[in-house]
Amino acid sequence: MKTKLIALAAALGICTFAGAKDLHRLQQEFVDLQFGMFIHFNIPTFVDHDWPDPDTDAALFNPAKLDCSQWARAAKTAGMTYGCLTTKHHSGFCIWDTKTTDYAVTRTPFRRDVVREYVDAFRREGLQVMLYYSILDTHHRLRPGYITRAHVDMVKAQITELLTGYGPVAALVIDGWDAPWSRISYTDIPFDEIYRLVKRLQPDCLVMDLNAAKYPAEALFYTDIKSYEQNAGQHIEREANRLPALSCLPLNGSWFWKTSFPAEAVKDPAALVRDHIVPLNRAYCNFILNVAPNRDGLIDDNALAALRETGRLRTPDATRTPLPHGPAPLVSPNIAARQPVNASWSDDMMIMDFATDDNFRTSWRSNPEVARPWLEIDFPRARHFNAVAIYDTRQCIRAYRLLVERDGEWHTLLTSTDGSKVKIHRFDRTFGTRVRIVIDEATLPPAIAEFCIYDEATDDAEDGV
Repeated sequence: MKTKLIALAAALGICTFAGAKDLHRLQQEFVDLQFGMFIHFNIPTFVDHDWPDPDTDAALFNPAKLDCSQWARAAKTAGMTYGCLTTKHHSGFCIWDTKTTDYAVTRTPFRRDVVREYVDAFRREGLQVMLYYSILDTHHRLRPGYITRAHVDMVKAQITELLTGYGPVAALVIDGWDAPWSRISYTDIPFDEIYRLVKRLQPDCLVMDLNAAKYPAEALFYTDIKSYEQNAGQHIEREANRLPALSCLPLNGSWFWKTSFPAEAVKDPAALVRDHIVPLNRAYCNFILNVAPNRDGLIDDNALAALRETGRLRTPDATRTPLPHGPAPLVSPNIAARQPVNASWSDDMMIMDFATDDNFRTSWRSNPEVARPWLEIDFPRARHFNAVAIYDTRQCIRAYRLLVERDGEWHTLLTSTDGSKVKIHRFDRTFGTRVRIVIDEATLPPAIAEFCIYDEATDDAEDGV
């Protein structure tokens, strides 16, 4: 009975971690925040490069006039409702009192815990607090080809410090996973372990992967909130979006402060309101504007003026429709990725291997002459699993069956008429050596970009983190 209840909760998008709010409620609350301040402030601030030398002298970090209350007041004048600070960026420098490394602010002559001052200042102004954290860490050599279990333990220890020492955190915004520039996979630093650690420490803390935009826009893969970095060419489908989302953009020309910023024009407040905040909020999307403090630890006058004008021009939107309900995020490893696959007759070169290549931009497509196409994953040995996701590239599959083979016999897992582009099914844990989809009805020759299979942990106590 417990298994069935947990499976039902997962299917409905209900978080099963003790003491947590319903995940959909948390997502709605996030969307309702509408507008926030991203604060890129770290060792890159002091070297004029967003990606500095990994061995940059930590003593350079010395914001002599640091005033996080100025940041918070500026956010209030813009009509923002929260902040999000870069606790650690890709170069690995920690701006809190960490016990995990000497490459940290409290081991410098400055010595002050910037995260503490930030959270206290923003809460005094009635603003919510979020934290940014980078998985990629070039100083500690946490990068492709060099990742060890000690790196995983360091990440867990640092996240534990951030989520146990600074009060309630509305969201942990994680960067550096599964991006072309980082190449750190969700298994190198295991996403499901980190996700469940966060939920165990703070059940109401949303987990956001900043690189989740590479996955289909119709479902949440490896994130509670879909994110779109506009500078990286990621743009939400405003009319079609039905997911809780975040879109980010810097007020200046780059994320971290540069010596040229005080004399350069910032983005036009009227355009920010008209082209970003208003339309994004209507698309279930929260907009976060990056404001980069300077080397004194203060926001420049031109940025302050733009924030005031943004607040003057903007009226918070109170007429939005409620966020639609959707399946819970998929956070476990896809055990079908790069596994052997067979299928009925394919169309030309669009062969079955494309359905397990872990790339949603390629697809297996059935030959038009096949009346009842099928595709199956062949595991080298029997595997346990309890969830399947199918990316129906052409959104043309209308009726299908999922089958599993055990001991040479096929068993029907389920039948469905789900017409969604991303078809997610969760069920009681089962096992088998082959998993097959049989397509009984389709309006076009079907194409499947990815046939994903998951063995999801059904309770945070089960993952052994």
